[in-house]
Amino acid sequence: MPSWGQVLSELQSLSSPLDVVRRKYLAHMESMTTRNVIAYYSGFLQRSTSGVSISDLDTNGLMNAIHGLDRTKGLDLLLHTPGGDLCATEAIVRYLREAFGADIRCFVPQIAMSAGTMIACACKEIYMGHQSSLGPIDPQFGGIPAHGVIEEFKRAVKDVKINPASIPVWQPIIGRYHPTFIGECEKAIELSGALAKAWLQTGMFLSDPSAKSLATRVVRSLNNHRDTKMHARHISAKEAQAIGLKVKMLEEDNALQDTVLTIHHAYMHTFSNSDCEKIIENHKGAAIITHAGKAG
Repeated sequence: MPSWGQVLSELQSLSSPLDVVRRKYLAHMESMTTRNVIAYYSGFLQRSTSGVSISDLDTNGLMNAIHGLDRTKGLDLLLHTPGGDLCATEAIVRYLREAFGADIRCFVPQIAMSAGTMIACACKEIYMGHQSSLGPIDPQFGGIPAHGVIEEFKRAVKDVKINPASIPVWQPIIGRYHPTFIGECEKAIELSGALAKAWLQTGMFLSDPSAKSLATRVVRSLNNHRDTKMHARHISAKEAQAIGLKVKMLEEDNALQDTVLTIHHAYMHTFSNSDCEKIIENHKGAAIITHAGKAG
């Protein structure tokens, strides 16, 4: 299969190259695996617009991509996303599960962070390469980690009890929190963990008698800001395997690896040479593409 440079050369040789080349290699993957293929790709590495994150609009893209597919063939989902809205992610996983049950494999050619990692956890297995990364699933509020807010609040309470003179130091910090904010952070953490745990038990660990304990172990590692330190922390394939996720290495199947990485290169070229924000499309060419605030 072509390399990055070879894909670029192919793109340059076509009159309407971007769509043609992506769909050519998606179709090739479907012929190789005999499974439905859907790419869910965000251009977050190329631009920082709001449309790159997971949102409820993505359900429309998935509905369009799934329409007309033979659902008995299962789904191979190629995922590249920074994450996004937790409730939208819940709706997306619910829809994918209703369409394909637990027969969903996730491919992460480069990055699926935060809520993207949660989607990967809802699949029966995850394919990653040495260059691939997942991320912590601790929830954020406007870029502020919910775990961090609670840790800071508890620290303030403890500090004030020991040293009342510290009140003037903590007052402007805690005063920035709106009413119910601490409770919202606690509930978001609880929801994130509960969803991931449920999806792992009913998908990846479905046939395992230790499903509950396995899922608990994974979620404890992923939804733990104290250990992961930063929400943007990159979790490698080996690290994902170490915490208990069922991760298969792309390098173990050269033909599959070449195909997945060629598809990834095609999407990266698309984002670099257009104003696309996000693309959701299947191996038959059915796609919804968002760019410049519009869908097409």
